[in-house]
Amino acid sequence: MKVLLINGSPKAKGNTALALEEMAKVFAEQGIETETIHVGNKDIRGCIACNSCGKTGKCVFDDLVNEVAPKFEAADGIVVGSPVYYAGPNATVTAFLDRLFYSTHFDKDMKVGAAAVVCRRGGASATFDRLNKYFTISGMPVASSHYWNSIHGGAPGEAAQDAEGLLTMRTLARNMAFLIKSIALGKAQYGLPEREPGVFTNFIR
Repeated sequence: MKVLLINGSPKAKGNTALALEEMAKVFAEQGIETETIHVGNKDIRGCIACNSCGKTGKCVFDDLVNEVAPKFEAADGIVVGSPVYYAGPNATVTAFLDRLFYSTHFDKDMKVGAAAVVCRRGGASATFDRLNKYFTISGMPVASSHYWNSIHGGAPGEAAQDAEGLLTMRTLARNMAFLIKSIALGKAQYGLPEREPGVFTNFIR
């Protein structure tokens, strides 16, 4: 079993990395492999709605998005870590996720998703809500903790002083590991839920 850890911060060793590392320790204890991918310092442009991916199965911009896509397909879960910028996720990780989720057409049902949010003071819950949208539109169960998945810190390493935030990250990792293992057992016993044919509507008649 494997979980991808996405570091959406420009800083490779900042508080977002610290939060993800706290989760990685728990995943290792639970026998779940992890791979951390640093996204926040990359030059990643947004989606241009060209729909080329519908024909080729990959994004027209051949960058980190296409590199991560097969890893995402093979993984049992994904954790997206992001700092808070103006009460929202880092624009780079948002561009990455827009293109990753839209350009990949493999079945994401029952892959487990989780957001880990880092802020100095405010905007954590709004950022948390925004990141969860990627999972819930994709049929992915969302892992929760005993509190919203956030940790506080300003200067790099400061989050290590947030005892409650660190506990939140560890609890999140344990809950996510449980979900991944439970879903694997459920798939073996019952298979995936039945899916009806898609229906697409809008409000213009």
